Amino acid sequence: MRTLIEDLPQKIGETVELMGFLHWRRDLGKIQFILLRDRSGIVQVVTGGRKLPLPESSLRVVGRVVQNEKAPGGLEVVAEKIEVLSPALEPTPVEIPKEEWRASPDTLLEYRYVTLRGEKARAPLKVQAALVRGFRRHLDRQGFTEVFTPKVVRAGAEGGSGLFGVDYFEHRAYLAQSPQLYKQILVGVFERVYEVAPVWRAEDHATSRHLNEYLSLDVEMGFIESEEELMRLEEELLQEMLEEAYTHAGQEIKLLEAELPSFPQNTPRLTHQEARRLLREELGYPVGADLSEEAERLLGQYAKKRWGSDWLFITRYPKALRPFYTYPEPDGTTRGFDLLFRGLEITSGGQRIHRYEELLESLKAKGMDPEGFRGYLEVFKYGMPPHGGFAIGAERLTQKLLGLPNVRYARAFPRDRHRLEP
Repeated sequence: MRTLIEDLPQKIGETVELMGFLHWRRDLGKIQFILLRDRSGIVQVVTGGRKLPLPESSLRVVGRVVQNEKAPGGLEVVAEKIEVLSPALEPTPVEIPKEEWRASPDTLLEYRYVTLRGEKARAPLKVQAALVRGFRRHLDRQGFTEVFTPKVVRAGAEGGSGLFGVDYFEHRAYLAQSPQLYKQILVGVFERVYEVAPVWRAEDHATSRHLNEYLSLDVEMGFIESEEELMRLEEELLQEMLEEAYTHAGQEIKLLEAELPSFPQNTPRLTHQEARRLLREELGYPVGADLSEEAERLLGQYAKKRWGSDWLFITRYPKALRPFYTYPEPDGTTRGFDLLFRGLEITSGGQRIHRYEELLESLKAKGMDPEGFRGYLEVFKYGMPPHGGFAIGAERLTQKLLGLPNVRYARAFPRDRHRLEP
């Protein structure tokens, strides 16, 4: 039976069968060394007198496990048999063992189908999978139901901007920019729901923090008193997500030399107005009506210095800066919030309007046609509870957790303004 490389320390002196990829090779004539890579790790294999295939060929190796302090991991396999299951037909466009984050991003992304095999390239995806698993686990225990909403929709959750159009038979449709409207409807069914799914934003940007398709971790819950319940839920949720990542992807986190985030007992909060005043008066930054990327970065540094926190909630956003469904306050603010992690917005959320007449008024005040939201609005005629939720951008969370220079490295096959392949 096949043995995984991570299990070899328990197999010293035994003959094992390994299967994996030829990560690296060195031919010294009478003796040859190869590094074999499988999903669990890398091991040195010693052989001799063989014609070695190109790197990334898939192999089956049968050999005896012996200790060797100079070998990676303190052991190696002395090969008795090496079978080429599938040879690489040409050299890889990027040498996988030498792959580094600061190699040309375009090169790494253009040949993503093979560069993903590198230890550092695949590590963020393993970490992200653990984060998502922790997300599901925590919410399941809290009585949430996972839902699956349409990704081809009639209207956008935030109006007509930023939408990718789709020809849907004789109708005009769009790729969903959020499951927002559907998850609100489903609060009337299950009270507490979540979804893990891609969303699309047709925004013409080319930065290290933006994607046009990303994985959204959405949460919505009913019968709440205020947005404070949502922020407390997210604090607990993120802690479990991080614990899951450290437990089941700790090797990858260590490989990337990621700094563990601080998590104070209570995440600091600043109202939007307080944040703007602080930026102008204490940090000397000429902030506009909304918070720019640089403003978020400065606020992240401030939170770390003042409270020792990598996290900061910005609350009470003005009504003009929030979607039509955000619960308004008499003073012109809303019960909407963002969560910054190390100076980057990873979450947007808040309490929603739950009364039909108020939703109609809000739509009209935003200059939006209620007819375009007819199917969504109907449910609010039937006793929707006070509710709210938030969405976490999985790639942004992964990027900041691991210190990746570009959010594209946190998605297997990223889609941006110029990229449709691979």
